[in-house]
Amino acid sequence: MTKLDLVYQDLKQKIDTGVYATDTLLPSENALASLYGASRDTIRKALAKLRDQGFIQSQKGRGSVVINRQQYVFPVSGVISYKELSQRLNFKTTTTMIENTQMPLPIANFKAVDPHAKPCTTTRLVRLREVNGEPVIIDIDYINGDVVPAISKAVAEDSLYAYFEGQLHLTIAYAKKEITVEPATAQDQQLLHLDANASVVVVKSVTSLEDTTAFQYTESRHRADRFRFQEFARRA
Repeated sequence: MTKLDLVYQDLKQKIDTGVYATDTLLPSENALASLYGASRDTIRKALAKLRDQGFIQSQKGRGSVVINRQQYVFPVSGVISYKELSQRLNFKTTTTMIENTQMPLPIANFKAVDPHAKPCTTTRLVRLREVNGEPVIIDIDYINGDVVPAISKAVAEDSLYAYFEGQLHLTIAYAKKEITVEPATAQDQQLLHLDANASVVVVKSVTSLEDTTAFQYTESRHRADRFRFQEFARRA
C-alpha cells in the first residue's frame, strides 16, 4: 500500500468513526504532513480523494470540512450502472425486486426525453435500492422486449448492465436524461418511508445502443433529502 493510500484510508476511518466529526475541520495540510511523515503533495492528493468520495469539502481560508455523508453524491451525466456507481462510491447497498411484468411502453411518460419513442412491449421492473439499510431510490425500468426478451430476479437484483453487456453482448452507447422534482406518490411514501407531503427527485432517462436503438427507459425516484446531484462543467 502506498503512502497516499495509507493517509487516505486512515483519514477516512477517522471520519467514519467520528474522530473527525461532521462540520469540523481536518488538521491543516502542514499538520497532516507532519503527522503522517508525508509530503504536502501526498496530503493534497489524499484530501482530493476524500473530496471526490464526498467525505470533505474544501473552504477557502478555512481548510477541509467534514461533511454529512447522509447525502449521497450521484452524478447526473455518464452511462453507468447502479452497481458500478455504488462500488465506486463505496456504498453498502441492496436491491430488492418489487415487480417484474410485461406491458406496453408508456410513451407519454418519456415524451420529454424521447419525443420519437416507438410503441413496443417491455419488461417493467420495479426495484427498491437501499443504502446502508435505508430505502432511498425506486428504479422503474422498461426494457424493450425485442432487444432483451426476459430478465430474471437474480439479474434484476444484481446488475442489468452486467447482463446486457456480459451475457447478451449489447453495446450500450449513450443516454438522454431529464430531472424534475415531483410530489411523492403513494408507492414512494410506502417504499421510501416518506410523509404524505414529501417530494422526490425524478430522473428519467432513455438509454440507447450503438446502433441508436432506444432499449431502456428508466424512471428513478430518489428521496430528495438523501441525494444531491453533482456535475462538473468547464467554461469554454
